[in-house]
Amino acid sequence: MTRRHPTPTSSSVLDRYGPSVLFAIALLAGTLLRLWQLNRFGVNSDEAVYLGQAAALAHEPTLSRLFPLFRAHPLLFPFFVALALPFTGREALDLAGRLLAVGFGLATIVVTMAIGRLLFGRWVGATAALFLALMPYHVTVSRQALLDGPMAFWVTLTLLALVRFAATQRTSWLVASAVALGLGVLTKETAVIFFGAIVTTFALHPELSGRPRPLLVALGAFIATVTVHPLATFLAGGSGTERTSQYLVWQLFRRPNHEWWFYAWTIPPALGLAVVALAVLGIILVWKVWSWRETLLVAWIVVPFTFFQVWPTKGFPYLVATTPAIALLAARTLGRLFALGSARSGSVLPTRSNWRRGIALVTVIAVAGSLAVPSIAQLRAVTNGTFLAGSGGVPGGREAGEWVRTHTPEGTKLLTIGPSMANIIQFYGHRKAYGLSVSPNPLHRNPTYEPVVNPDLWLRNGEIQYVVWDAYSAARSPFFAEKLLTYARRYHGRVVHTELVRTVDTQGRPTDLPVIVIYEVRP
Repeated sequence: MTRRHPTPTSSSVLDRYGPSVLFAIALLAGTLLRLWQLNRFGVNSDEAVYLGQAAALAHEPTLSRLFPLFRAHPLLFPFFVALALPFTGREALDLAGRLLAVGFGLATIVVTMAIGRLLFGRWVGATAALFLALMPYHVTVSRQALLDGPMAFWVTLTLLALVRFAATQRTSWLVASAVALGLGVLTKETAVIFFGAIVTTFALHPELSGRPRPLLVALGAFIATVTVHPLATFLAGGSGTERTSQYLVWQLFRRPNHEWWFYAWTIPPALGLAVVALAVLGIILVWKVWSWRETLLVAWIVVPFTFFQVWPTKGFPYLVATTPAIALLAARTLGRLFALGSARSGSVLPTRSNWRRGIALVTVIAVAGSLAVPSIAQLRAVTNGTFLAGSGGVPGGREAGEWVRTHTPEGTKLLTIGPSMANIIQFYGHRKAYGLSVSPNPLHRNPTYEPVVNPDLWLRNGEIQYVVWDAYSAARSPFFAEKLLTYARRYHGRVVHTELVRTVDTQGRPTDLPVIVIYEVRP
């Protein structure tokens, strides 16, 4: 008698292949969004600094004169970029750095999927990966050669290892999480904030940390990993240690660079309001079945947000490491509402039906669309002459720097409104540039930047041959922008180069906006 196998239902087929298809879509869409016109605009100031450090690590003769090796942050990311420099060359250094950042961003999507799968099942993992792949915030930051995107990868890897440790209680996973967090600190020292999220979780759930020996071993592994940075600076002669201490003093005493509501105003739209709403709703829904899973994810968001809210320095990319936890909470909410995923920790409702699955997929598609549309619009947007640090490249910056490199002699010095444009001019123009707004007070400036204490004297003696006005710095520092133009008029400034960017005016008509103007000055 022939044994008949049951015909698979549409529901079982969806369960078997649906998460894999969804994850494949997430990787494809995430890759396209992060690579599309990746090098359309030149680097911003922070990118120039980190890529300049990479050039210094590789002993590139030109950029290493303009960008010191030891600045504010550790050197793990510049080290990886430096490894590629012999193959890419100096001219493609910006593209190489951004491609590496994209690789870290895509790897973060994969790790997020793995965390969601372990915690709440395959559907939740794939949905979280899709949300993160399309999220405007993560897309924007992971397209730039910044430290925050790579740091977010190591922090998310730390979260994955912690989840494995909680499930298995194996010391090796706790040590792995400590090493991953240490690598995050070696990428950007603010990753140490997530140590507070781990301590918070362990304190609220003693069942995760009942034995002291694994905790001590993991702590030792973390300390051994992060010790690499101070050891490297010491072996370099101590200059890096001195620079780091000066930078710390500056950070402690610097004035706030944004209003206190900066994060509340800028980050939720970048995360996606639908994703934020789902994450908050999910926390409310599981209040009665709260476990270490919820505590860990919430701590991963609340601890760094609280720190940077209190810290006077506020930057757009600083909170990107929280995005995987937000995506996981949002995906978990859909899993609970529509019976997707596993039954662990009350992550799903017991009833499973095709109509519920249909509504779930429609909802996932709708939320994904609400993320994809602004991400695409953001990549296609034209400048209006303003710029938020860490939110993308600088239109016209590469072109202005290349003009300086090809039209000015070696030894030329330039004066810009602030250090941001000075970094860009140095990176692409290979000429020394100074920021007019750099304070002569050591407590009020980045110790790396050299102030121009007496600009009149420098200009009168011919030590500065060009002044550079840019719309981005002028929008942030109108006082110094006007002061720089005053010097241009006083010292017979003649416009020798202008960078125009096509934009639209208030009536929606296309117009060419001057964003960078270079003046040649003479005593």
